[in-house]
Amino acid sequence: MSSTTVTRIAAVIALTGVALGAFGAHALKETLEARGYLDTWHTGVFYQIVHGVALAALGLSGRRQKVVFWSWLVGVILFSGSIYGLCLLENAKWLGPVTPLGGLSMMIGWLALAIKPPVGKR
Repeated sequence: MSSTTVTRIAAVIALTGVALGAFGAHALKETLEARGYLDTWHTGVFYQIVHGVALAALGLSGRRQKVVFWSWLVGVILFSGSIYGLCLLENAKWLGPVTPLGGLSMMIGWLALAIKPPVGKR
């Protein structure tokens, strides 16, 4: 996957994270507060934006890091996505076990980055 594609995907992840943050803070605020999920929603948004920025840095580095890219992308989808589902859907408790899988995927990406950073000589 090209650096441009990685950077574009990262931008979309960060963009949707900001949009979902605003949506949660305004349009969904009463619903999320009534269900006791406002802080949970913010956690999903936070992790999505952080990993969007990290993916942008990865894309801008110009180095191919497939394990890091896919781990972070899958992590955002599973972690943040399951949190959004838990917050919005009735009877979506089945999504609960998905969240830690997303977190694990994110951690695998960070570990892969620590083992093989995209900067410097190899």
